Amino acid sequence: MILIIAEKPDQGKTLSSPFKNSKKDGYIEIEPNHLFPEGAYCTWAIGHLTSLSAPEAYHPQWKKWTLASLPILPEKFQYEVTKSKYKQFQVIKTLLKKPEVTQIIHAGDAGREGELIIRNIIQLSGVRKPMKRLWISSLTPKAILQGFQNLKRDEDTLHLYYEAYSRACADWLVGMNASRVYSILLKQQGMNDVFSAGRVQTPTLALIVNRENEIDNFKAETFWEVLAHFDMDGKVYSGKWSQNGESRIKDAELAEKIAAFCRNKHAQVKHIEKERKEYQPPLLFNLSSLQAAANQAFKYSPKKTLDIAQSLYQKGIISYPRSDSNYVGKGEAEAFPAILKKLSAFNAYSDLLPAPNSILHNRRFVNESKVTDHYAIIPTEQVRDPEKLNSDENKIYDMIIRRLISAHYESAIFDYSTLTTIVEQRAEFITKGKQQIREGWRKVIYINKEDDDVLLPAVAEKDEGYVSGVQTKEGKTQPPKRYTEGQLITLMKTAGKHLDNEELEKVLSKTEGLGTEATRAGIITMLKDRKYIQVVKNTVYPTDKGKVLIKAIGSQILSSPEMTAKWEQRLAEIGEGKASPAAFMEQTKKLSEKIVSDALSLQSSWDFKGMDTEGIQRTTTKYSMGKKAGACVKCGGSMVDKGDFYGCSNYKSSKCSFTISKLLLGKKISLANAGKLLKGEQTNLIKGFKKDTKTFDARLQLEDGKLKFIFPNS
Repeated sequence: MILIIAEKPDQGKTLSSPFKNSKKDGYIEIEPNHLFPEGAYCTWAIGHLTSLSAPEAYHPQWKKWTLASLPILPEKFQYEVTKSKYKQFQVIKTLLKKPEVTQIIHAGDAGREGELIIRNIIQLSGVRKPMKRLWISSLTPKAILQGFQNLKRDEDTLHLYYEAYSRACADWLVGMNASRVYSILLKQQGMNDVFSAGRVQTPTLALIVNRENEIDNFKAETFWEVLAHFDMDGKVYSGKWSQNGESRIKDAELAEKIAAFCRNKHAQVKHIEKERKEYQPPLLFNLSSLQAAANQAFKYSPKKTLDIAQSLYQKGIISYPRSDSNYVGKGEAEAFPAILKKLSAFNAYSDLLPAPNSILHNRRFVNESKVTDHYAIIPTEQVRDPEKLNSDENKIYDMIIRRLISAHYESAIFDYSTLTTIVEQRAEFITKGKQQIREGWRKVIYINKEDDDVLLPAVAEKDEGYVSGVQTKEGKTQPPKRYTEGQLITLMKTAGKHLDNEELEKVLSKTEGLGTEATRAGIITMLKDRKYIQVVKNTVYPTDKGKVLIKAIGSQILSSPEMTAKWEQRLAEIGEGKASPAAFMEQTKKLSEKIVSDALSLQSSWDFKGMDTEGIQRTTTKYSMGKKAGACVKCGGSMVDKGDFYGCSNYKSSKCSFTISKLLLGKKISLANAGKLLKGEQTNLIKGFKKDTKTFDARLQLEDGKLKFIFPNS
């Protein structure tokens, strides 16, 4: 008899659904059938049933956070069962030990993490029985049956397990040592908080903090531009003064002189330059590009997009969402005509289908050599009307469908025109515009309004007219913009390289970045949870806590995106059987030693001037949780510290929902200041609030239950 072990309960249910079965406590019994003549059991993990043991499991003296105990370097790593999931582990272990179970089918998600989750459970059970691997990229009945008919050998995916195991142990080593050394040393500087640091999260945080430093250090410069309006025998348009390709003038007086020179003067079309550009349809989605697109279109966080995509995958209507590939193989491409035909029956796509082209032989989309563990994220043959899904699922499913349809369309073609107009044979003005020649795939995918065509009048070289109006316009140079969560996902993928083009494979020989497709969203969520970043209207701001950590680490290896990307490359080589896990772990141990020694040697040079170090204190520990700030202004109950906010103690009894957030525009509201607010008083002056590119100081006051800024001298 066979035991199938899935990664999650709903996955186990889906894998069992093509067969007659009966539900038991913690598993499903599958009746004998043509694939399993003796029947089968299907059980499941609940995500990670196991975790790496805490330091004190190796040595009791490692429990206490002291500099003397660092670095912590276990000789051999060990996993243990998570207490809250022990019951399900016992179910799996019991089934594994049944004498009638003679073979195991590893049916975790077809990726590194799935490999680790199931193999760790089997390892801890102590059972050694023959095993095969179910490896599928969608959960349709057809894919499930084909997967069970074409199981991989145990050894086919063993190196992926070594990769995932090495990654987990490396993250434990770096995180445990870095977090302890910086937490201890920063506590000596008066910051009584846990400073979590890690192999991937810290370089990611460094990208955000470094961008903030660029903004803080930016010096705006004032400039002027001269805009002229032309009338060429009734054909009107505008242009911007330009000299040697530069339109910005640093002197206001000079700008006014140019404008005065041009008023009501003779003008002539000096030169018209046209360039035709062709834009190919975008590549099919991998997880990073889906997350970036959903963030831009709907402001969805990367985690939210992944969760929605996982739900669609579980429904069997899209392929595996944690894919890092933008390509499909020939087998998937052969199914596209049938998928598109089914989609054409839905109102949303009826005017887009049938599509004009086939992509079966188009290597831009169908390229077996560029399909890694999984192919691109595509709709499966089990199509669903998006209108019958909930709003979030509808949006993400629609994006995936439209990507596939657009691949079957022609390229989009635009003519770009640059018109040079000369006034009195001296002052030149440039006018730029574009004209859509062929819509192509843009008919399928929504394009932002700023991409609308700018049409130029039908003028010709040597046409003459006059300047009908002219003015100067004052402007200021702008600092670099803060990242959105979608841009951050792309930056993580490129190890901090600023690449706007989605076709990253043309720039990088391999997609080596910070983390993996499956883990990047979790890293950003972790940075939020640990109060290193704050996301306001889809814009990512570092907190003072995040700035302090990166300032302390400085330019050391722990904050280097390039170094972390090289580590990812080595881990990928382990997964391909080309690198030694043991050698990698030895390097990680040496790195952990260096992280500790770097922190100890640099602490005397730390300078946190301009950062609110006093406000960086534990907010969710026994030292602050439950402390009273004052009386609730709505019901008179007690306002107490609840971790991320101050909340009314009467919430359970009278449903009083009045709260005061602890964090506002990057600044912490202390218990003392919360007390002043609740008494109707103004807080102390709080320095360093940040909104967009502006920084300001203000006091706070409660008015009608809402926080109001009171500015100095107001």
